[in-house]
Amino acid sequence: MNKFFISAFLFLCTLSSVAQSVKVYSQSEKLKSDKITVHAVTLEGKKDEVSNAWNKYLKEIGKLKQNSDPMILSEAKVGGATYSGNNFYAGFRKVNETSSSVWIGINPAEWPDSKVKGIDDDLEKLMYQFGVKFYRDQVQVQINETQEALDAVEKQKLRAINQNKDLTLKLSNNEQEKIQLEKTLENNKLENAVLKVKLENNKKAQDSLLNVSTQIFKVMEQHKEKQRKIN
Repeated sequence: MNKFFISAFLFLCTLSSVAQSVKVYSQSEKLKSDKITVHAVTLEGKKDEVSNAWNKYLKEIGKLKQNSDPMILSEAKVGGATYSGNNFYAGFRKVNETSSSVWIGINPAEWPDSKVKGIDDDLEKLMYQFGVKFYRDQVQVQINETQEALDAVEKQKLRAINQNKDLTLKLSNNEQEKIQLEKTLENNKLENAVLKVKLENNKKAQDSLLNVSTQIFKVMEQHKEKQRKIN
C-alpha cells in the first residue's frame, strides 16, 4: 500500500507544469533541382512520436505519398479550401535526441501567382496548429496517465475503507466473543468449585454409608447366629 502511494507520488512529480510554446519559422528545402521556402516548427518529443503525429495529421487533411523525398501531399484541405491538382511538399528531420522538426511548403512555380501569398499564410497557420495539437495531445496523454494513477489511488482508498470496516466488525465480534468467553470461564470456575464441594460431600456420604452398612451387616450376622442356635 505505502509503496503504491510513493510510486504514484513520484510519477506525478515527474510531470512538467511548464507549457511549451510553438514557434513557426521559415527555412529553405531542396526540391529536386530547386530550393523552396517552407514553414517549419521544432517540437520536443521522441523522433517516432513527432514523425507519426505529423504523418497522421497530413493524412487527415489530404492524400499523402510517403515514399518520396520530400513527401507529397495532394487533394489537401488547407485554410478551409480543398486544392485538387496541386501538390504540397512536407518533410521531417531529427534535430537531436529530444526534439525533431517538421515542415511543409509549396513550389511557387506550380501555383498561380495570385494564390501563392494566401497559401503561404495558410501553411504558416497550419504548422502552428499542428504544433499546438501535438503538444496538447502529449499533455492529454499525461492527463490520461494521471487520471489512471488517480483512479488507482481512489480504488486503493476504497479498498482500505472497506478493509477498515471489515476489520472493525471483526474486532467488535472478537471483543464480544472475548466477553462471552470470560463470562463462561467465570461460570466454569464457580461450577468447578461447586462440583468440588459436592464431590467432597459425596465422599463423606459414602464413608458414612459404608460405616452404616458395616454396622447393619454386623447386626445381620448376629441375627443369623441367633437363628442357628435355635433348636
